[in-house]
Amino acid sequence: MVTGTGTARALDPERGTLDKAAGENFPVAPFFLPRAWRTDLMAVYGFARLVDDIGDGDLAPGGADARLLGVSPQEAEDRLVLLDAFEADLRRVFDSTPRHPLLRRLQPTVRRRSLTPEPFLGLIAANRQDQLVGRYETYDDLLAYCELSANPVGRLVLAVTGTSTPERIRRSDMICTALQIVEHLQDVAEDLGRDRVYLPAADMKRFHVQEADLVTESAGASVRALIAYEAQRALDLLNEGAPLVGSVHGRLKLLLAGFVAGGRAAVRAIAAADYDVLPGPPKPGKVQLLREVGVTLRGEG
Repeated sequence: MVTGTGTARALDPERGTLDKAAGENFPVAPFFLPRAWRTDLMAVYGFARLVDDIGDGDLAPGGADARLLGVSPQEAEDRLVLLDAFEADLRRVFDSTPRHPLLRRLQPTVRRRSLTPEPFLGLIAANRQDQLVGRYETYDDLLAYCELSANPVGRLVLAVTGTSTPERIRRSDMICTALQIVEHLQDVAEDLGRDRVYLPAADMKRFHVQEADLVTESAGASVRALIAYEAQRALDLLNEGAPLVGSVHGRLKLLLAGFVAGGRAAVRAIAAADYDVLPGPPKPGKVQLLREVGVTLRGEG
């Protein structure tokens, strides 16, 4: 997270949110993309970052964002109330004038790229689900969550760049789901602190892992075996989705290769840590990331 964003958000909620792009795992709108794409991708990012901040409780209850959405400090204590207000303001993007400056920034992008409400509503629904569901029984249950929490992002990237096709969307969904799973594996301890466990209960039972095993300083053999199993699932999804990179050209190809490579490098980092994610999220180094980008661009992965 970028230092000082709390103060920045209090003074300028729009800039306070957009400045967080520098701290994300993947480049949001890298310099090598056309300016028009960067503008629209940053507008989409502002929406996605703010809805996640609402869902994670990272906004001050009496802060500017709540006031802009017409929510009182008392009501803003309830994240579901804030999410409902944010959804109401999102709908104004498509038929009137939204209140929040990040949504006013998004409106020209929506019109320019003919974006539909569905992917934005999916991201809101995912954050609403996070308030109500903290555990997932099966892998299929987790995939259904990723359909809301991750896949809309890839679909929006394809829509903004004018490259959507059914096959590209299918491959993009695989990549986005994989990236979400990898992030969950990196953040097991942090998520548990929010009373959320994204490791399927059926898999935990299979590997004889209980929640108490996730609050230790270092993972035991059973937890490591479980993480290795889920990491391989994510890597398989990444590899299945990777042909998306070869289906596009130019600077978009480099952007998508970066996403796939970032996921692969993160899996390698988890493996290099011997699947012990409990001390903190294993992160790949720049050399490993660049190597994975090269492999992905050459279609060798």
